[in-house]
Amino acid sequence: MTKAELVEKMAKDAGISKVAATAALKSFMEGVTKSLKKKDEKVTLVGFGTFSKARRKARKGRNPQTGAPIKIKATNVVKFRPGKKLKDSI
Repeated sequence: MTKAELVEKMAKDAGISKVAATAALKSFMEGVTKSLKKKDEKVTLVGFGTFSKARRKARKGRNPQTGAPIKIKATNVVKFRPGKKLKDSI
């Protein structure tokens, strides 16, 4: 499902315009992003799942084209853990 399809479904289900649905989705995404930028913050949607931030350590890798070893920097990554209701419905 694409963002456009999600906006269309949200608008239809909630009985609102696509503009309002787009604004709601944008607000949700910005809220999750701002929360995850904070230190040790997570976003929990009961029944759906939890978004959390994790630190991935620096490591060694290989360039797939040349096979030469490269250093991969440490970085923050977003993890999603599905909730029980979501797991059971799939």
